[in-house]
Parts: sequence; C-alpha cells; structure tokens
Amino acid sequence: MTAVQHAGLVAIAETRLPHATVHAGSTWLPHLAALVREHGSLYDWAASQPQPRALRGRAPVYVAQLPDGGPQVVVRHAWHGGLLAPVTQDVFRRPTRAPIEMARSAELHRLGIPTTEVLGYALYDAAFGLVRVDVVTRYVDNTADLGMVLAGLVPAIECEAALTATLELLERLAVHGVVHPDLNVKNILLQTTTGSSPRALVIDVDVVHIETSTPDRTMQRNVARLTRSLHKWNRQFGCDLADARIAEFAAAAMARTSGTRS
Repeated sequence: MTAVQHAGLVAIAETRLPHATVHAGSTWLPHLAALVREHGSLYDWAASQPQPRALRGRAPVYVAQLPDGGPQVVVRHAWHGGLLAPVTQDVFRRPTRAPIEMARSAELHRLGIPTTEVLGYALYDAAFGLVRVDVVTRYVDNTADLGMVLAGLVPAIECEAALTATLELLERLAVHGVVHPDLNVKNILLQTTTGSSPRALVIDVDVVHIETSTPDRTMQRNVARLTRSLHKWNRQFGCDLADARIAEFAAAAMARTSGTRS
C-alpha cells in the first residue's frame, strides 16, 4: 500500500500489482486488491459471481457482494462515448477520470447532496502507456432513473412524486453551487423506501464542478440542461409530460432560489 491522497475527506491509498494499480480507502483497498489478484480484474470478478445482476450502460454493469460480509457494489468498466468510441474503445490516458469521480462523490457527500459512493477503482496496464479502468460504487437498492419513471416503467413511483424529489435535489445543488453540465433524466436516480417519498440522487458526477456563483445562477444552468433532456425524452418516448408541465417544473425550480440573484 502506497501513495496516500485525499478525495474530499476520504484518504485514498493504492496497491500496485504486476498488471494493475488499485485505489481505495483503507477499509476496502485490501478486498479490492485481492479480487484483482485472483480474478485479473474487478469487472471479471463481478461478472463471474452467481447470477450477477446486469444493469444498463454502454456495457453490462454488474452488482456483486464484496467478500467477508462486505456491501453490495456496482462494478463498471469504463468505455469511451462519442464519435471516436469505435477507435478509442476502453483505453484511456492516465490518470483517467476515475480519481475525479471519486473526489467529486466524496465532496458531494460532505455537502449532504445525495449521490452514489465511489469505494475505489482499478487501472489496468494497456499498450502505449494507456490504461483500462474499473470503478466500484456502493449499490443503492430500490432505484430507477428519472427517465424510466417518466416513461411509466416504474409503477412504484408516481411521476409527480419523482418531479418533487428532483426539485429538492436541484435546490441542494444550487445552494452549494454545484453545476452538472450533463444533468439529464438518466443521471437522476429515484430511490424508494417503504412509507417514504422517493429521494433523488445525482450520478455521473465526474463532470460536476462547484462554482462561487449565486444559487439562482446555479439553478438556472442546471434547470436549462435538465429541461432540454425532459423535452428530448418526451419526444422520443411519448411520455405524459406536456411542454406546459415541463415549463411549470422549471418555474418551480427557479422559484426555490428566487431573490438570490447577484
């Protein structure tokens, strides 16, 4: 174990293996490193578990139980997106965006903003000094993304309740100056618990940044990005979410930070 760094308030250390470097907090680092030694990669370990649960993504994303009574985790192998994805595929320049994602996750938790918890990641040596990446997050059960809810695919969560929870999330982001440049219906998770209203979490946080602008300005930027996604999702899937309702949602969000303009 070497090279301690910090992600928010979490001390991150690394274990160097012949073909990989594993990064995590002291609690989970030995477990993750042992899995890489035994299985070659965290992703291969998760995929090999009995009846792994595959989630949607650019590639299957697996849910598995860490050994020795550890928590359920989600293991994601990173892939490029965009036009060059067929060429760049799953190889990245060091240090990749994984340490940024882990740092942002820790910082949002410190601010009280609901998001998934990144427990660690592993970098695997590839050709020409490049690396492949697996990221491990703590599994959050009973969740569905906002897009699925709006498309009527989650009967347990009503659309209006999901929008209300999203407004609360947007307000928390705005109060702390957190801007998510890619805030869309797939990057907001709704979690349900028995007897409680749904709770909204923000994900894909490696792109977020914290600014010193007013809550009103932060809200405006996040709402503009999310409402574009709502309109696009409505056109693609014919959700029962009229343009007028989207406008009402945007106005309700802005009203939560009214009076905070500089």
